[in-house]
Amino acid sequence: MKLNTKHILWLLAACFAVFFIHLDALPVNIMEARNFITAREILIDDNWLLTTINGEARYQKPPLPTWFTAISAKIFGLESLYALRLPAVLLASFSIYFFYRFVCKLTQQSQVAFISALILITSFYFTFAGRNGQWDIFAHGFILAAIYFLFQFFSSSVKRYHNALLAGLCIGLSFMSKGPVALYSLLLPFIIAYGLVFKFKTFQKKWLPLLLLLVVTLVLSGWWYLYTYIFDPHNVLLITDKETTNWTSYQVKPFYYYWNFFLQTGVWILPTLVSLFYPYFKNKVASKKGYTLSLIWMIAALILLTIIPAKKQRYLLPVLVPIAINIGFYIDYLFRSFSEMRRLKQTWPVFLQFGAIAIVGILFPVVAGYYYWNKLEGLWPWFILLSLSIFSGGCYILYYLYHRNIKKVFYTSIVFIAAALVFGYPLIGLLNTNPNQKDMSNLAVWEVENNIKVYEYSAFTPEFLWQYGDKMERLDKDQVKQKLLSNPSIGILVHEKALSNFKEDFKLFNIKVIDEFDINSVPKFEKKHNFRLHRYLYLVSAKQQ
Repeated sequence: MKLNTKHILWLLAACFAVFFIHLDALPVNIMEARNFITAREILIDDNWLLTTINGEARYQKPPLPTWFTAISAKIFGLESLYALRLPAVLLASFSIYFFYRFVCKLTQQSQVAFISALILITSFYFTFAGRNGQWDIFAHGFILAAIYFLFQFFSSSVKRYHNALLAGLCIGLSFMSKGPVALYSLLLPFIIAYGLVFKFKTFQKKWLPLLLLLVVTLVLSGWWYLYTYIFDPHNVLLITDKETTNWTSYQVKPFYYYWNFFLQTGVWILPTLVSLFYPYFKNKVASKKGYTLSLIWMIAALILLTIIPAKKQRYLLPVLVPIAINIGFYIDYLFRSFSEMRRLKQTWPVFLQFGAIAIVGILFPVVAGYYYWNKLEGLWPWFILLSLSIFSGGCYILYYLYHRNIKKVFYTSIVFIAAALVFGYPLIGLLNTNPNQKDMSNLAVWEVENNIKVYEYSAFTPEFLWQYGDKMERLDKDQVKQKLLSNPSIGILVHEKALSNFKEDFKLFNIKVIDEFDINSVPKFEKKHNFRLHRYLYLVSAKQQ
C-alpha cells in the first residue's frame, strides 16, 4: 500500500521531539561509558578492528555501534556528548521508519501503523534506549528493518532477490552491533509468529534468494570475529569463555522475572494489559491476522527471554515492538467505537488511562512548585514552559474525554508526552541532591600540575574513566614498589568497600587521603548511593628507612 506522507512527517517530528532535543541532559551511564571509551581509544590509537577499553581487548560486543560513535566524535568532537549519542538517535528514528512501514504492510491499515509507531516512540524503555549511546537500539533497529524486508520476502514473489539481499544485510549489521541478541529476542519470535499465522507458502521458488540471504548474513556477521581470532586468539578465547559463563551464571534471575514486562511501556501499561484480551478483540480489530501475529510474537519473545538464565529489565526492549502493535490495534478500535460505548467494563480503562495522564498534568505545577520552589533559580523558564504545556494538555485531554473524542484524546496525549520530555529534561538537575558531587574531569590537570601519576587500586569504573579522559593503569602493592623507585609519590584511587584491603596492603607505605570524587546524584547517607561511583584519592609514598 502507498505510504501516508503526512504520517511520515509527523513521525519524524515526534522522533525529533522525543530523541533529539536535550540529548546531553542525562549523565553518561555505565553502558555508554564503555562504548564511548572504546570510541575514544579507536580515535586516539587509530585501531578500528582490535578494539580496546582502558588499553585491554574488548571483543565482548562487535564494534559497529562504536564505529558509528567514533565517526560522529571525529566530526563533531569527543567532548560533545550530543555527538556521541547522535548515532543511537539516528538508529532509533531509522527503527521507527521501518516499524511503520512494516505495520503498514502487515495490516494494510496506515492508521494502525501510525498509532503503533507513536506508541513505540513514547514507550518508556524505547525512549530511553533511543537517547543513549548503547548497543541495543542498533541491534534491534537493524532487525526491525530486516523484518520489514523478510515479511515481503515471505509473503510475495516480487523482488525476491532484492528483499533477500536487504534482509541479509540488515541481519548482518544487527549481528555486528550486538551479536545474536536481537536475532534471538526479536527476529526469531517474529519468524515463529509468522509461521504460525501466515505459514511459509510459495517457498519453492525462493531457495536461491534464501541462500543469498544466508550467505550475506554469515559474511557480514562473521568477518570481524574471524579477524580478531586470527590476530588476537588468546584474548578472543579468554573473552569468549568469560562471556559464555556470564550467560549462565551472571545476573541469573527466576523464570518469573519478566512477569512485569508491561512496566517497560511506561504510560501505556493499562492499554498493554487490555490489548491482551484476544478473545474479545480478535474480531474487532482492523486485521485479525495482524493482531494474532503481534500477540504470538510478544508471547514467543517473552518465552525465549525467560529461557535464558541471565535476565535484565533492559532485555525486554524487543518485546515492546509487538506490544506497540497490539496497542495500536486497540487504540484504532477505540477510534472507531468509543463514542458508542456505554458499558462501564468497556470504558473504564480508557477513562482511567487518559484521565491519569490529564490529572498528572494539571497537578504538576502545584506539586512540583511546592517541592522545588527554592531550587528553580535559572530554571524558571523551563519550569513555566513545562507547567503550561502539560497543564493545558491535561485540560484538553479531560475536555475531549468528556466529549468522547478518543482520537483527539490520544493525539493530545502524545503531544503531552513530547512536551514533558522537551521541557522537562533541563530540569533533571533538580533530582541531584548530592552537595558533594565531584567528577574526575580535572584529575588529569592535577596530575600535570603536581607531577604525580594516578592509578586505580581496584577494578576501574567506566564512568570515572570516561570523565578522566585517558587510560588508567591498575596497580597492586608489589607494582607500587616498582613505581616508587622512580617517583617520590603516586596517587591511588580507592572505592569505599576496598578501603580496608587497601590499608592492609599498603601498611608499609605512607598513605594520605587528599581528595574525594563522587558522581552519585544522592549523598552518602542515602540507600541509592553507589560505592562504585565514589573514590578516595590517596597519596602514596615510601616510608623513610
